[in-house]
Amino acid sequence: MTVEPTAATRPRDRRQQIVEAAGRVFSERGYHAASMEEIASGVGITAAALYRHFPNKYALFAECADVMADGLVAALDDVPAGAPLRDVLRAVTRVTVAHRAAGGLYRWEARFLTRADRRRLGAKFGRVVGRVDAAVQRAYALPDGRLRAAAALGAIGSVTMHRTSIAGRRAEDLLSAAALRVALTDPAAARRLARAVELPARPVPRTRRAEILAAAIPLFARDGFAHVTNGQIAREVGLAPSALYRHYSGKVDILAAACLQAAGLLAQGVERSLQEVTGPHEALVALAATHVAYSFEYTALNSVAEAEVAGLPAGLRRPVVLAQRDHIAVWEQQLLLARPELDPRQARVLVHAAFGAAVEAGRRLRWRDSPAHRDAVTALVVGALGI
Repeated sequence: MTVEPTAATRPRDRRQQIVEAAGRVFSERGYHAASMEEIASGVGITAAALYRHFPNKYALFAECADVMADGLVAALDDVPAGAPLRDVLRAVTRVTVAHRAAGGLYRWEARFLTRADRRRLGAKFGRVVGRVDAAVQRAYALPDGRLRAAAALGAIGSVTMHRTSIAGRRAEDLLSAAALRVALTDPAAARRLARAVELPARPVPRTRRAEILAAAIPLFARDGFAHVTNGQIAREVGLAPSALYRHYSGKVDILAAACLQAAGLLAQGVERSLQEVTGPHEALVALAATHVAYSFEYTALNSVAEAEVAGLPAGLRRPVVLAQRDHIAVWEQQLLLARPELDPRQARVLVHAAFGAAVEAGRRLRWRDSPAHRDAVTALVVGALGI
């Protein structure tokens, strides 16, 4: 049984310990799946003691959401005005790596903040992007500096989204260098890299089960899995809520099917893209172009698979995670061939950095699909890899 220390022995940094533990749990489990009991256990206190510091889970979540943003703003305030881009990116990377375990909630879980809290958090991150953008423009004055700044920050932030074991200083070196390459990439360079991308056709729902899945995906993407009800999904396909159970045993099984569909479509696209490539550099460009095309073509499906997989029960999550690992292994193998000076962990970190650059660049473009946008994001992804 865990016993809360007495007031005389309670650590002075107890609140900080709670926020750090909560950030890890929220990142790994998602906001809705996380419990105050689990967070309290991570600190070594009782749930009752936890409530003496925070009145409810949301208050704790909101404070967690501020930790990295405040750290980034403070770190950049310490960097002299007009400092080189390399120094600005290094400061961002240092804070991000230090908060790696808790940082994953910023990409997906922040959507569960209230509108006022999202606006406040967005203003802080806006200051960070603006500072990086100014440094990018000083280093390489092109009109799309904001896009390159967002992609560079995405490359850095990617370290919060995976668990590859790597020393902090080594991660800082890799990620700050990758972010610098992204920031100095000319998005127009993709026209020189361009190759045809043949994605699998969008699935046509030919059964009631497939219709349910097709209806659920945009709802999950728009409102979040936890906020979508069986009734909403059923109405989209003209069924009574109880009729869903003839096709899926529960809402979570629909989510698992969506994640597996995402993995399957991406695997098919990768298989096609690697046909007839002549070497690792060409393979990586093909992988980058395919990943970007997939992200624009299947934005809702991809966001559901990325944002909600942590909420799946272990048995349903395992096949999805294995498929994701197989996908990353393809990139890692080609990157090690193209850059033999890397070890497997470094290669894996850079692959995730490329994915992070794609996500933030796509968001910056609001996922408005066009050949120019696909080319620009492809160039930034290739830049992150350092090939």
